[in-house]
Amino acid sequence: MNSGTRISQANPSWRRGALRVGGTAIAAAFLVGLAPAVAGATPGAPSDGDISTAQAQADAVAARIGELDGQLIATQAQVDSAREQALLALDQYQATEEAAEAARARAEATADDAARTTEQLGVAQDDLVAFARRTYMEGSASPGASALLTAGSPSQLIERAALLEAAGSHRTDVLDVVTVLQQKARAADIVARTALADADQLRQQAKQELEVARTAEVSARAQQAEVVAQEAVLEAELDEAEQELTALVGAREAAQRAAAERAAQQPVQPVSTPAQLATGEPTANTPAPEVSAPVAPAPVVRAPSAPAPTAPAPSAPAPAPSAGPGSSSAAQTAINAAMRYIGTPYAWGGGGSWGPGPGQDPDRGVIGFDCSGLTQYAYARAGIVIPRNSRAQYAQLPKVGRAALRPGDLVFWATDPSRPSTIHHVAIYLGGDRILEAPESGKTVRTTAMRWGSYAGAVRPSA
Repeated sequence: MNSGTRISQANPSWRRGALRVGGTAIAAAFLVGLAPAVAGATPGAPSDGDISTAQAQADAVAARIGELDGQLIATQAQVDSAREQALLALDQYQATEEAAEAARARAEATADDAARTTEQLGVAQDDLVAFARRTYMEGSASPGASALLTAGSPSQLIERAALLEAAGSHRTDVLDVVTVLQQKARAADIVARTALADADQLRQQAKQELEVARTAEVSARAQQAEVVAQEAVLEAELDEAEQELTALVGAREAAQRAAAERAAQQPVQPVSTPAQLATGEPTANTPAPEVSAPVAPAPVVRAPSAPAPTAPAPSAPAPAPSAGPGSSSAAQTAINAAMRYIGTPYAWGGGGSWGPGPGQDPDRGVIGFDCSGLTQYAYARAGIVIPRNSRAQYAQLPKVGRAALRPGDLVFWATDPSRPSTIHHVAIYLGGDRILEAPESGKTVRTTAMRWGSYAGAVRPSA
């Protein structure tokens, strides 16, 4: 998913650490410049060199953060791109697998039809043989003239004439039936063999597409793990630098305040002005000047070298044909059915109209739903049959405009929102800018805020 709709976005926690360290380092630098004399004269206080060294270390870490910031964002973009490709390939596999199942069903139905036709053909052939045997035994199979001439009486002559006429008509009917059944049986056999070949070819194609999808998903997960590991290392280094700077700055502040308090508690020495010394006037006690502890300014936040990605502002809704009001009760039934599975694991390629099911490798053994499996299940509970994969759900169901969204509508995201062929995620709209979804591997079915970045459109299955 792209930056506007990705379920896992690049939002490294180390950026917050970088800002904290940046602010602390600048505060430390201010203290170094503000009162070096006090610090240098205060026993136990960290020296200017100590704090400068610590700040230099923090600055070095911050510089590394600046260098790696863009790299990590680029790596996260690669992760998201790999995951999008994996979802698109998975979607294609599901569509091909569904077509293979349909072809297998056609092959089985046609094979059954061919078997029935063959059985009927056998009956017709038996009938034809029986008719031939009967006509031969009754003498009606001889040439017409011979049969009539050999009649022993006028009544036999009339009987044989009628029999010959009936035999000729019946023989033609039986032969016609046999011929039609033979043609039908041959056609049914050809259709069954073709459908079976199509199913086998689609099965092989689906197998290849599944392998492409699996490879892309494994790659995405490996890259994601690398990003997380780099973030963890940087976070640990920044925490250590922050603790060291905080300790040094705290020690300096404590030492300076202690020195100021000691200076304030010393006895005040009388001080005579030159005029008082000349006139002999009594001296006045002049209070010692107060030494105030330096106050650190509010930390100045240092921006990272590259800004974190943000979701693009929602675009104006694209015009779409009205799907009609649909059935609110069916939509609510679908929502309720999906809601019962909140907390169920996401299973890559898992689940469907029957309920949660085992995922495909690399989620083999995980029982749950992927995004389109959840939506198909939800509407199956409402008695509405929808396709298994997200692209087919969008392509085949009635479209609804963004301004007309209602609870129960299905909302979609795509790599390129203007191209439905790049749709890779679907969720159930709940209203109030909330959705219900099976998000991604490692997470569970959940409700969350609607994401408008890379939003591709919506459909209303109940319309």
